[in-house]
Amino acid sequence: MKPLVEPPPGREAIHASTDVEAVSREAVLRELENILASHHFQHAGRCKQFLRYVVEHKLDGEQDKLKERTIGTEVFQRPVGYATGEDPVVRVQAGEVRRRLEQYYQEMPQPSPLRIELPVGSYSPVFHWKSASGAQQQKSQWAWPVAAHDPFWKSRVKVALLLGTAIAIAFAAKAAYNAWHRPAAAKTILEQFWSPVFATRQPVLICLAEPVAYRPSEDIYRRYSRTHPGTFQTEAERANTPLPLDPDEKLTWGDFFVYTDYGVAAGDVYAAVALSGLFGKLDKPSQLRIGAGYTFQDLRNSPAAVIGAFNNKWTMQLVSNLRFAFIEDHEHYMIREQIPGGKVWITRLGPDGETLEDFAIVSRLIDSKTGQFTVTVAGIGPKGTQAAGEFVSSARYLEEGLAGAPADWPKRNLEVLLQTTVTDSVSGPPHVIATYAW
Repeated sequence: MKPLVEPPPGREAIHASTDVEAVSREAVLRELENILASHHFQHAGRCKQFLRYVVEHKLDGEQDKLKERTIGTEVFQRPVGYATGEDPVVRVQAGEVRRRLEQYYQEMPQPSPLRIELPVGSYSPVFHWKSASGAQQQKSQWAWPVAAHDPFWKSRVKVALLLGTAIAIAFAAKAAYNAWHRPAAAKTILEQFWSPVFATRQPVLICLAEPVAYRPSEDIYRRYSRTHPGTFQTEAERANTPLPLDPDEKLTWGDFFVYTDYGVAAGDVYAAVALSGLFGKLDKPSQLRIGAGYTFQDLRNSPAAVIGAFNNKWTMQLVSNLRFAFIEDHEHYMIREQIPGGKVWITRLGPDGETLEDFAIVSRLIDSKTGQFTVTVAGIGPKGTQAAGEFVSSARYLEEGLAGAPADWPKRNLEVLLQTTVTDSVSGPPHVIATYAW
């Protein structure tokens, strides 16, 4: 192996200590353990698994192990050959690890001589040395003794440094010129719609409501079981089977209690899953918040996607004074266009009360009442919410739906009114009825 730089005449190149590689590996593993023991990772099991896996395999030189499908299979127990496009678990976790690493190094009281990073778009970590000795160990495996007062060697070094600086300046100037004259790559429709979330390092909050849910007391189940032996003996049966009480049987308020473990609407969950997958693809960290898990202060601190309408007080407040708003009028739920002579949209039901057609609002507020970029994703009913979730996470639906919007809509607030037809309890594709930008 030849040295990276030829030594001066009369001097022999000598190989650096064979312990250098071992010392470097030991330092990286020591830094890894410090990171995993920090409060940023201590209780984040998946993040710890992910980071340990990629660092150890990088140190072992096993680049083939640092591919998305391989990580999904070996770390997250996904089946071999699973569809990474449909299951973004690795991308989502990588984004979360990057966010936690950034927080770890920002909050360190004293800078670490070694920094472990996970570059965007890659699952192969890099190790940055702060100290000169560490950098030398990483950059070169060769060294040679240099006399401290060797004028010949000093002059060679000085010339090399000047030449290297001149070359670097020339390359930088050329790169700057090319960047200035090269047209910027066009953003996709999804990147344009969600571009404001990248203006901050804060994760996007995916916010679901948790409405109050009531459940019969254990005494009610036992009372029914006495006359119907063998029924409702297990929690699985009580949680999954309706209690077929006699419609004429009288119950008191004490026969029920608030059940805090239930209450998230199915349509909201579908929308949240779609958004979580989208942010994983965009490599933007996100956090799921449910019910009391987020406050108005949280919405003031981070960009957010707020899901649900009549079950979510924050959505109702955010869209209350917009062009299209959710209205409850004498127990009738609707969307109303808030202009003189404005139209009204109401969920259409079948003969048995099943939903046949639903409507939804997607509002994209660059500067909402919270002071942060906020998107509301909400339908009159759960089917509308599900369709709205598909709309904001699909390039095809956004492309079709915003074709008639003003050309500068990415820089403006935007409201989109959607319609979906429901067949066999499954919502169909979202169709844009109207858009309004300001």
